Amino acid sequence: MTPNPRRAVRAIVLDDDDRILLCRFAFPHPAVPGEATSVWAAPGGGIEPGEDPLTALRRELREETGLIIAADPPHVWHQEVLGAGHAPGHDGIINDYFLVRTNHFLPRGELPDDQLAAEHLAGFRWWRLSEIVGHAGPELFSPRDLATPLTALLTTDLPVRPVRLGL
Repeated sequence: MTPNPRRAVRAIVLDDDDRILLCRFAFPHPAVPGEATSVWAAPGGGIEPGEDPLTALRRELREETGLIIAADPPHVWHQEVLGAGHAPGHDGIINDYFLVRTNHFLPRGELPDDQLAAEHLAGFRWWRLSEIVGHAGPELFSPRDLATPLTALLTTDLPVRPVRLGL
């Protein structure tokens, strides 16, 4: 049987102080341990039929955060999590992450609050790397070890090829 992963794009949105914008997703999900109350993840979402990854990224950023990007951002990370329970109706997920540098802004996308809630998006927050490294709350990050690839992204040159991430 041919695998059927959900293909998605995500933006590593960094402001001028190297803070990363993350979305808080609050929902019960089989891939999330029961003790976790929510997951902080980069904004983005599924690639719709007929869309290429950058078109999907632009749409998702506009809908969720209100951020409009014109230039093609660099593809910096690639994540494949295969197996049941990671995306309803699929047998895994493939996330491609793109680096977007911008001025600090208050996220407010085109989607109304009820539609954001239906997608389990419960809020936004700008995080400093030190806050992610020191975080000890019941919330998780996606990827779980976000601090490691983010540290590399902030302290070294852009990768020549997208860095492969784990869960």
